[in-house]
Amino acid sequence: MNKYPIWKYIVIAIALVVALIYALPNFFGEVPAVQISGLRSNKVDDALTKKIEDALKQGSAAFDAMENDAGVLKVRFADTDTQLKARDIIQAQTGPGYVVALNLIPNSPKWLAAIGAKPMSLGLDLRGGVHFLMQVDMKAAATKAVERYLGDVRGLLRDRKIYYSGLNREGERINLRFRERETRAAALAAIGDKLPDLALRETESGDEFQIVASVKPEIAKKEQDLALQQNIQTLRNRVNELGVAEPIVQQQGGDRIVVELAGVQDPGRAKDIIGRTATLEVRLVAEDLTDSFGGFEQYKNNPVPISADRFFDVDGRAVLVRKSIVITGDRIKDAQPGFDPQTGRPIVSLRLDEAGGRVMLQTTRENVKKRMAMMLIEKNDTKVLTWPSINGEFGSNFMITGMPDTNEAKNLALLLRSGALAAPMEFIEERTVGPSLGAENIAKGKNSVIYGFIAIALFMIAYYMLFGAVSVVALASNLLFLVALLSMLQATLTLPGIAAIALALGMAIDANVLINERVREELRNGMSPQMAITTGYDRAFGTILDSNITTLIAGLALLIWGSGPVRGFAIVHCLGIMTSIFSAVMVSRGMVNLIYGSRKKVAKLSIGNTEWQAAALKQQSKTL
Repeated sequence: MNKYPIWKYIVIAIALVVALIYALPNFFGEVPAVQISGLRSNKVDDALTKKIEDALKQGSAAFDAMENDAGVLKVRFADTDTQLKARDIIQAQTGPGYVVALNLIPNSPKWLAAIGAKPMSLGLDLRGGVHFLMQVDMKAAATKAVERYLGDVRGLLRDRKIYYSGLNREGERINLRFRERETRAAALAAIGDKLPDLALRETESGDEFQIVASVKPEIAKKEQDLALQQNIQTLRNRVNELGVAEPIVQQQGGDRIVVELAGVQDPGRAKDIIGRTATLEVRLVAEDLTDSFGGFEQYKNNPVPISADRFFDVDGRAVLVRKSIVITGDRIKDAQPGFDPQTGRPIVSLRLDEAGGRVMLQTTRENVKKRMAMMLIEKNDTKVLTWPSINGEFGSNFMITGMPDTNEAKNLALLLRSGALAAPMEFIEERTVGPSLGAENIAKGKNSVIYGFIAIALFMIAYYMLFGAVSVVALASNLLFLVALLSMLQATLTLPGIAAIALALGMAIDANVLINERVREELRNGMSPQMAITTGYDRAFGTILDSNITTLIAGLALLIWGSGPVRGFAIVHCLGIMTSIFSAVMVSRGMVNLIYGSRKKVAKLSIGNTEWQAAALKQQSKTL
């Protein structure tokens, strides 16, 4: 009656062994390490690994282990002091093409790592670091898209030799004005054929014939989504070059981005680099508009000709440049800080892609002895870094000057390497958690789970005796399954997640309480002990399933519509519900069957309140 088939015991045993293996890495802790990874196509090869190893030995920075995982080198150390010393040594050996980051890596044995057993990832509130929540300016993204289409319309009409009397942007609309109806019809046909993303509408005002163009709604939505994704990718590039070992950059909602940097040591610089929208533009200087002194002072406070734009350089002088752009930052393939060998001032050396190099070569060849302006654009603020004369033709490689110090040169090089943001962003939330506070949170969370488990165990054993001990073992297996699942899924554990683990313990024991009380009730109704076990588990299962399903629905709602810490709580909560059903029903009943199932006759059950069982046995003897 109360015997499991052998396959059920095998399933339980396999589940327990697998859970134990994948939960083990969480008990070995973490050790300080230095992680070396290459930028773009660079990888840490055997030669560089040997070079780093020799440098560490010469610098008396003893390391425990060194492992190369797909071109990423991780060097383990015994303490943080040696880690910091080794970081400086390694940076001197690697050069600008590599990122050297401080990290904490699992201290678990190699055989566990070989089968993919890793500890749970820890959130910022447990590990320390900074958290940024940024909102993307979708209106600015839409405006930028309209500006791009405005340029496309201007170029298309110029190529087709269709002459217009006016072309400008008003909000998110493009207005074209013509003097002749036939010219407007030709422009309408050309734009409709080559730019199908624009919705066109004809209007008339006096003697002028107009076309009002606007971006179609579905295209505008697509442009905004692309801007958001480009911002995410750009932020990932920037964060990777900051030297953060395990950054998190992900979308939240329709227009927000979450950036979490665990263990970052300079939150101010991280915020500055992440939030900047720097991009580069190269234009030719409008030298035909200079005054007798070779400058543009006459235009500093006066209107400028329609063929040029006015900006200011780092010294506050006015500079007039042509409207047409030679290249933008999109063509930059690499940017590295350095020093000018002649003046010793900070510079940024740039390398363009093939198309950008071809354009630059042709432009400089045709404009030798003329001036070219290198302009930095940040949040609609354009500054001319330098506007030197072109002494000879050059292509993909050149340098820019105008940075006040080396830190600005390093930051600008990082920004240009990682690409420009598609739309500006605003910081709407910022949190900083120190490593000591994270360690304190871990200790308090761990203690709350341990003390809660001990309190539950004492109560269950005192109240339900042997059945209570079985419930405690089932509860321990539930905790083991939950930790193993979180480790296998590499879910990020946060403080709300620890709270969900403590809640899962209470909910899991609730199922065992239902089972034990149902068995007691059947004994009180006069059933034999063996029959009471069978009936108690069978009848309690429906109630357990119903209660857990309703709770799971609430957890899924938190998971789907929640964000941040709420999602972290919901993930652990949902996993805990599933593991509690398995442990409370399968594991618990398997143990009870092992204890009582092999006995032919059971006089009473060790489930507390023996008076009920005595009455049941008396009733049973009368019946016989």
